[in-house]
Amino acid sequence: MQINSRDFRGGLRDDDINATEPSQAVDVEALIAAARRQWLVVAACAAAAFVLGIVYILTAVPLYTSYVSVLIDRGNREVVQQLSTIGGVIDDEASILSQVELLYSDTIALAVVDKLDLSNDPSFMSSEASAISSAIGAIRSIANVSSWFASEEPETDAQVAARRRAAADQLLDNVSVSRVGRTYVLEVSYVSPSSQLSAKIANAIGEAYLVDKLNSKYEATRRASDWLQERIAELRQKALASDLAVQKFRSANGLVAAGSVLVADQQLSELNSAMIVAQSDTAKARARLQRIQQIIASGQSDAIVTDVLDSSISNELRQKYLDASKREAQISERLGQNHIQAIRLRSEMSEYKRLMFEEVNRIAESYKSDLDVAEAREKSLNDSVSQATGISASANETQVQLRELEREAETYKNMYQTFLQRYQEALQQQSFPVTEARIITRATPAGGPSHPRKSLVMAFFLVLGAAAGGGVGAFREFRDRFFRTGEQVRDILGLEFLGIAPLVPPARATSLKEMPEGPRLIRKANAVSNYVIDHPLSAFAETLRSAKIAADLGLAGKTCKIIGIVSSLPGEGKSTISVNFAELLASQGSRTILIDGDLRNPGATRAIARHAEAGLLEALLDGGNVQNLLLHNPQTKLSFLPAVVKHRVPHSSELLASPAMRNILTSLSAEADYIIVDLPPLGPVVDARAISNRVDGFIFVTEWGKTARRVVRQVLSTDPYIRDKCLGVILNKVDQERMKLYRAYGSSEYYYSRYSQYYQENV
Repeated sequence: MQINSRDFRGGLRDDDINATEPSQAVDVEALIAAARRQWLVVAACAAAAFVLGIVYILTAVPLYTSYVSVLIDRGNREVVQQLSTIGGVIDDEASILSQVELLYSDTIALAVVDKLDLSNDPSFMSSEASAISSAIGAIRSIANVSSWFASEEPETDAQVAARRRAAADQLLDNVSVSRVGRTYVLEVSYVSPSSQLSAKIANAIGEAYLVDKLNSKYEATRRASDWLQERIAELRQKALASDLAVQKFRSANGLVAAGSVLVADQQLSELNSAMIVAQSDTAKARARLQRIQQIIASGQSDAIVTDVLDSSISNELRQKYLDASKREAQISERLGQNHIQAIRLRSEMSEYKRLMFEEVNRIAESYKSDLDVAEAREKSLNDSVSQATGISASANETQVQLRELEREAETYKNMYQTFLQRYQEALQQQSFPVTEARIITRATPAGGPSHPRKSLVMAFFLVLGAAAGGGVGAFREFRDRFFRTGEQVRDILGLEFLGIAPLVPPARATSLKEMPEGPRLIRKANAVSNYVIDHPLSAFAETLRSAKIAADLGLAGKTCKIIGIVSSLPGEGKSTISVNFAELLASQGSRTILIDGDLRNPGATRAIARHAEAGLLEALLDGGNVQNLLLHNPQTKLSFLPAVVKHRVPHSSELLASPAMRNILTSLSAEADYIIVDLPPLGPVVDARAISNRVDGFIFVTEWGKTARRVVRQVLSTDPYIRDKCLGVILNKVDQERMKLYRAYGSSEYYYSRYSQYYQENV
């Protein structure tokens, strides 16, 4: 029977158990506790890294850094744009980054190597070597005596090129280019063991960059000029050919032009104008003829016609008619109308009138003649317009092709003019050495080394060491597979945690007091077996009291409680727990019998009854009286049945499961309140499993920080009957100083350690 037992999770790994629990936030207190446990590892790694940092600083070659600043000059932008139409002006961040890559290019590096002859500079070529490698090289050169007398052979071109390439690679490895903020300034730095060499190379890089910009602009202009020249010659031929094609097409199709207008179109325009005038003249002549014909038909002698008024004959006849009419009126008034003179005058008037109508008819005939002439002219012009219209329509159809040829000719002409102008600009551009970059700060020799930075290096090594120590500590925490706290016991085993049994320091294990001697008396070999009596207020005794309460509550109703003390492996201190637990029960007035049930390794017998000559084995094999085999402690009234093993017992499990053992327990139960049985460990042997049906409850002892959780869990999973009867677990041999590092705030261990000083001894 078990008190407050939890569901057992046997057969699961620690990772599986953690996986079944709900995810929680990071446990800061657990991390702090882990750091406290592993701080020595972290400190040791940090100290080792600190020493390595000092060694590095002492052996590292000092390096000097020189800087040169190059400005991408925006002030020259308009000048450059005016003098160049082929690239070169920087407009955006991508172009700035392109300039950075240019400074990192082989072109700049090789130019600097050639300018300063770095491939033949021993100080430059050996600048990468550390002090150790330089010393080794010097020793090798001294040892190679044969090289002193060897004749120097001229280098091949391949060797020269390889050395030049190596110098360029070494230069690029030590160059750094960065942009200053969001400005158009590029800062070029070079690192070298020589401050003078660093400044010289940095300045050479800046100058090589400017020269390369000028050379690239010149090369681009030259290539553009060559290309433009070829295109100009081609366009010139095409322009001439297209113009010739236009002229030939005009001649072949009769498309003669006067200025910008074709002759046919001009003639058609003039004929249309003359046609309009002729039509107007015809209408005018017809209108005059019709008017005069109306006058003649009506017989109006006084009708006004322009040509009649302009005719001298008509005006003279009219004047004579008016004079005769005036005289006839006067004579008729004086002499009467029948006067001969009046009759003669009227006859003259009639003649004048006839003559006037004849003059009108003559004018009418002239009008008719004018109308005939106008109509003939109009008809002639109409025929000419029709003919000219046909010619113009035919010319318009042909002009579609002509205009296409003219457009092609104009296109080639414009292209020719444009390329010719660009060619002239390109020729002029080659003579202007203008670039949009300039050096604003030249490099100077550095006043002190820039590398190694001692403070930064030491900080880096310390951080690296601390990180390595943290990694080692984390690995150790991850690999910690032992029981450390009661929470682990409850969570992993699902059993009640009874408490801790501290590791008794030698100073606390005082010597035994003088005890009465006798063959039937208990003789303790060391003070640890009597620790609970000597220190009743210790944490050790408090844990055993907790075990007694668990037994009383879990086994309530039994007059005699048979309790087995077991462990997973040998050496976990279960015999010490058994002896002290029995002494505690006996000291509290309970009738207690301790039985050493470990017939293979009787640890309790060695602790308190080395002098015994017979015990449990004899009672089982010979059937002797158990009462005669018991040893007693006169101080606490504890009775002890030892196990005197004089030779190996291969069938110990059968003996513990035998009826004889049942009879022994039955007979002792009648005389005791508690029977404590010190049983063999569960892992190596099956003795405890064999007697489990005779035991009312088990107390499981596991060594703190030594016994793996997996082993304990596996042992209990293979003995479910023992697990079901387990009253709880005691963590034995606990190092209380280290235990402080595993006590989390709010746990039972935390409150125990915080407040136990008020009620217990300082252990």
